[in-house]
Amino acid sequence: MQKHVFIIGSKGIPANYGGFETFVDRLTSGQENKNIAYHVACIAARDGISDYNGVECFNIKVPNVGPAKAVLYDVKAANMCIKYLKEHSGIKNPVLYVLACRLGPFFKQIVDKWHALGGEVYVNPDGHEWKRAKWSAPVRAYWKWSERLMVKRADLLICDSKEIEKYIQKDYERYSPDTCFISYGTDINSKKICESEEYESWASGRGLRKKEYYLIVGRFVPENNFETIILEFMKSNTPKKLAIITTSNDKLMNEIQRRTNFRSDERIVFAGTVYDKELLGIIRENAYGYIHGHEVGGTNPSLLEALGTTDLNLLYRVGFNYEVADSAALYWTKDPGDLAELINRCENMSSDRITEYGNKAKKRMKELYTWDLIIHAYEDLFINRKG
Repeated sequence: MQKHVFIIGSKGIPANYGGFETFVDRLTSGQENKNIAYHVACIAARDGISDYNGVECFNIKVPNVGPAKAVLYDVKAANMCIKYLKEHSGIKNPVLYVLACRLGPFFKQIVDKWHALGGEVYVNPDGHEWKRAKWSAPVRAYWKWSERLMVKRADLLICDSKEIEKYIQKDYERYSPDTCFISYGTDINSKKICESEEYESWASGRGLRKKEYYLIVGRFVPENNFETIILEFMKSNTPKKLAIITTSNDKLMNEIQRRTNFRSDERIVFAGTVYDKELLGIIRENAYGYIHGHEVGGTNPSLLEALGTTDLNLLYRVGFNYEVADSAALYWTKDPGDLAELINRCENMSSDRITEYGNKAKKRMKELYTWDLIIHAYEDLFINRKG
């Protein structure tokens, strides 16, 4: 009998956005077990149902109502899935997989309807969204409240980080949540590219040279610790540059400039955004080191990509990051001078030692984080879990 899995909470496929979208795209495009039928909610210009690579897409038009848009989208997506099930009464034991915890106040009603149709509801709680500084205090409070309501009602919580799973079990112990761990995945480059005309043009246009820059890739938000990294880099003695690939955020940029005066340091290079995955891979390969400052969330996609390409990785010491890299990376704290000292040490590190770190990181990615492993784990869960 075919297992029907309905996925809501991402912007949809094909992936043009972030982590959840890439996950859904890879899960469905890399499908191995043909006894699974995927149905995926997608933000679209008009409502309707379409097909993408054999996946049934529920296209949903959502009016722009500010921060509530994502909640409205999830509600409409859930209702569309419920309507579809009612119209296809032959579907047995369907799974509704909800990505992120936005649906709290509506979740009991959705779960009750899904249970009445003979199915189970799984939730991926994502990271600590309620900690993100980009949200106002009321929005952060909503995220936390919504998370609690969804943890309470979900049949299963799938955590992409063991640290997130520990947090769910500890903070919501009173609900006895049923959890499991399945990580996020990444691609491992078995053959380095290193050179390309596009890379040479990109690098020369920003005054960068191969192995003569450290790299940051990530959204320009406070919880990714750009200010600490920039300030510490300015304190360091390295002659290399710091290439920052990020989104624009003029308000935060001006605040950091006011506090650090980074524009006076020619080593600091804001390099814009790069959406070409192959080019970004070459940029990572050619970096002397990658600096990761993310402190909110679970298994971070950009960290996996770095560990799969860049040899030397300098990570902010927080449980999420250490869980992923273990001894395959170096770690820093926010203590004044700590990262600057680490950068100075890296400047004197032998090429053999750097290669050793790189090999260890790639080995870890291949053993624990490839998409093939993640897809297999999900398919096994969908087919074999006994509710």
